[in-house]
Amino acid sequence: MEILVCIKQVPGSNKVEVDPVTGVLKRGGADAKMNPYDLFALETGLRLREEYGSTLSVLTMGPPQAAAILYEAFAMGADRGALITDRKFGGADVLATSYTLSQGIRKFGKFDIIICGLQTTDGDTAQVGPEVSEMLGIPCVCNVRAIDNIADGHIVVDMEMSDDIEKLKVPFPCLITVQKDICEPRLPSYKKQKAAAGREISRYSLDDMDDTDAKHYGLEGSPTCVQRIFPPTSDKVQETWTGSAEELSARIYCALRKMKFTA
Repeated sequence: MEILVCIKQVPGSNKVEVDPVTGVLKRGGADAKMNPYDLFALETGLRLREEYGSTLSVLTMGPPQAAAILYEAFAMGADRGALITDRKFGGADVLATSYTLSQGIRKFGKFDIIICGLQTTDGDTAQVGPEVSEMLGIPCVCNVRAIDNIADGHIVVDMEMSDDIEKLKVPFPCLITVQKDICEPRLPSYKKQKAAAGREISRYSLDDMDDTDAKHYGLEGSPTCVQRIFPPTSDKVQETWTGSAEELSARIYCALRKMKFTA
């Protein structure tokens, strides 16, 4: 059984610069981390590999520095990884991103199960997973909260709906997106991290894809256009008070009374 987990590098904080011309995030110099939802997807794949025996691969799309999260995945136990990177892929919306990922997956190999996190913290659309499955022509189940069984070329999952839980039996190959409640991610292993330090990863650019038409990728291939994007503003006011316990308690009481939190 071949398992693929799609992961993404996202900004590590909300202090991210925005390109004033294109309206996209400047990912090059920002602090970055693995998308938190993808940690649960990766842990799900690792547990399936341990129980059923398989190869676990990880795939990401982004600038060259996004390779860092592939090595983080290696430190958690992933077997091999691939990076989809090219300047022509930059600025992609969810549709162009999904198309690029589907092209990269076809180059990377054939997989029985593709696992994605439910959504990303920088986009929150929860659309990429389902769109990738559509472009690959395979069934998809979203909002998976538990995996019950794998047998006879099928996977049985619990999908959380708004009012109930549905149990579905899905044939391979398929794609699932998992919730953060599905499991508790393990910590990276220092020994595995050291062992994977020089591990080769596959890299795919536009020239490697079956479809090399640049108009299908990046900003050119994105049917949606963000008119304006900007960092959130903060209206928090902070003060530092010093004094004795009696002075501070009286001052706090006066402040709460002024804000009408107390009589």
